[in-house]
Amino acid sequence: MVRHASLFSQLVALFHRGHFFNLVFRHQAERYAKGFGSWDHFVAMLFCQLAQAKSLREICGGLSCCLGKLRHLGVKKAPNKSTLSYANAHRPWQMYRDLFYQTLSVCKISGPGKHRFRFKNKLLSLDSSTISLCLSLFPWAKFRRTKGTVKLHLLLDHDGYLPTYAYVSNGKKHDVTIARKIALAPYSIVAMDRGHNDIRHLQRSMANRVVLQGTQTAPEGENPGRNQQERAVYPD
Repeated sequence: MVRHASLFSQLVALFHRGHFFNLVFRHQAERYAKGFGSWDHFVAMLFCQLAQAKSLREICGGLSCCLGKLRHLGVKKAPNKSTLSYANAHRPWQMYRDLFYQTLSVCKISGPGKHRFRFKNKLLSLDSSTISLCLSLFPWAKFRRTKGTVKLHLLLDHDGYLPTYAYVSNGKKHDVTIARKIALAPYSIVAMDRGHNDIRHLQRSMANRVVLQGTQTAPEGENPGRNQQERAVYPD
């Protein structure tokens, strides 16, 4: 018999239900459930990302349209806007942080990178992306008088192309401030842009035998798809 599985069901299948509820118990995430369980909440937020929903109304409406299929994923009922909003505000975020690292460890085991470099050093990329937010809905993310932003700082491991570190800050946080907090393994090679350049950070990296490779955008008139080498710091 041929079975068909949607992309969404395949995505949900990556998360072990037993391990998930262990995290729920550890963080007491069901304390303020009000009939809307942690698994239902998690599936709803996954649906938000995959469907590119822009509001609570779109999330709840989309889940209501496919509730029959979602029952196979363990979702009892589609939430209303107030219930989903309450869960977003009161459910402990630490549970989803631990779920991220738990899933990351599984992905590292099941999907190792096939690409091999000529060197044995760990190759990493460090960069940040700015995400615009509605200032009236996220007043804590104030960037300018009428603009709200957050910044996603990400450390990418090229062995499997999986993130090893992610941090969300307000838009005013400098890249170097976050870079100083990241613990890097000795003899790692880190590619980063000039926004992460800092003398103290470079000195500490050299002491830990970490290679920092800086890049900058190509000058006007040259190929914009190519980055120029700005600086390489090699330890002794």
